[in-house]
Amino acid sequence: MKKSFLMGVAVAALFAGAASAADLKFAPGQDAKFNWKSYDEFKAAHADLKGQPLTIFGPWRGEDEAFFQSVLAYFTEATGIDVKYSSSENYEQQIVIDTQAGSPPNIAVLPQPGLLADLASKGFLTPLGDDNSKWIKDNYGAGDSWVGYGTYKGKDGKEDFYAFPYKADVKSLVWYVPENFEEAGYKIPTTMEELHALTDQIVKDGGVPWCIGLGSGGATGWPATDWVEDLMLRMQPPEAYDKWTTNELKFTDPAVVAAIDEFGKFAKNAKYVDGGVAAVASTDFRDSPKGLFAVPPKCYMHHQASFIPSFFPEGTKLGQDADFFYMPTFASHPELGKPVLGAGTLVSIAKDSKTARAFIDFLKTPIAHEVWMAQSSFLTPYKGVSTEAYANPQMKKEGEILTSATTFRFDGSDLMPGKIGAGAFWTGMVDFVGGKSAEEAAGEIQSAWDGIK
Repeated sequence: MKKSFLMGVAVAALFAGAASAADLKFAPGQDAKFNWKSYDEFKAAHADLKGQPLTIFGPWRGEDEAFFQSVLAYFTEATGIDVKYSSSENYEQQIVIDTQAGSPPNIAVLPQPGLLADLASKGFLTPLGDDNSKWIKDNYGAGDSWVGYGTYKGKDGKEDFYAFPYKADVKSLVWYVPENFEEAGYKIPTTMEELHALTDQIVKDGGVPWCIGLGSGGATGWPATDWVEDLMLRMQPPEAYDKWTTNELKFTDPAVVAAIDEFGKFAKNAKYVDGGVAAVASTDFRDSPKGLFAVPPKCYMHHQASFIPSFFPEGTKLGQDADFFYMPTFASHPELGKPVLGAGTLVSIAKDSKTARAFIDFLKTPIAHEVWMAQSSFLTPYKGVSTEAYANPQMKKEGEILTSATTFRFDGSDLMPGKIGAGAFWTGMVDFVGGKSAEEAAGEIQSAWDGIK
């Protein structure tokens, strides 16, 4: 998965921990930015589970595990449930092994809806029920999208809601330096047409609009797939995007070719990119945004996900030295609403119990989100949270992008077979930037997909 390249090498160990009520980060009832009322109501409704066990297996390790444990501490304090959380560097393989061996955790947390769909089809997951799917639809930004990512066919072939979304990431962002925009008199574009006009204006003023870097070692090319996915969502209805990720809509379809060509309008114009077109594929994605901070700026904009500030110069203050705006939509396609590209984790019950059901109920309380929001690296589409709980204004703004989205879609390349989404699609985009036409690059990617047996 792409995250392995974005976040570095994870701790190669299996570990477990128990949340402690003594570890509460924020004293209940004392800070008005948290929704303590929902927490108190949850506590009153689950007072009969003290001492009962709950096992949770998930992807979070290191710092993220510490944040999750801080959330679990409130669950433990409210219920008295004995919670054990564990993870593994190879968590995708481990959950398959554990379920097949008949020793699954009560709760399985995974960022791959495809893997969860496979587990559900084999009878390894328990449906969460229509009440929970309706709750997500009513309370999440782009609720229908999230329900769709948690709905799979069970062993009997019947569709049910199996996976509750918790924690999301946003990719539909364009980063810039406010001071550079202010000095040049540029305004934040609110439509794709305005973005194209701004791009041309920067060139006319003697500047370079974009920094684009596709380099990532063996994963070189993946940043271009994010561009194409974002553009697909802005040029085609979400149903077409879904068909594309499952090969029902071919890479050679005019709709996909047009999205690749749209990316080419930015990446294949020597006047538009720092270092010229030749630098696009050779520049490491981690180094690419540095041009924003050069004096004078080597570029004015950079399309990348919410994680990219990790690679900004040390001491960069978000909101002041760097900021972002939502990747705009086409004024000519108002029917497509406000789509957001991103990722997220999904929570399923692999071994049913009252404590597992209580944990799903806990995720419906704002406090289960706000505790992590107030620390770092957590975004949620849950419209019922207090946005004032976010750790900083930038996270708050990203969270508002999620809650106001009309459509949310997972990274398309992560939904495709590995040989395509983490192979042919990457190399195809490098070939495209290197000189091949969109039709040629799309044809080669499709040939690779057709060759999968």
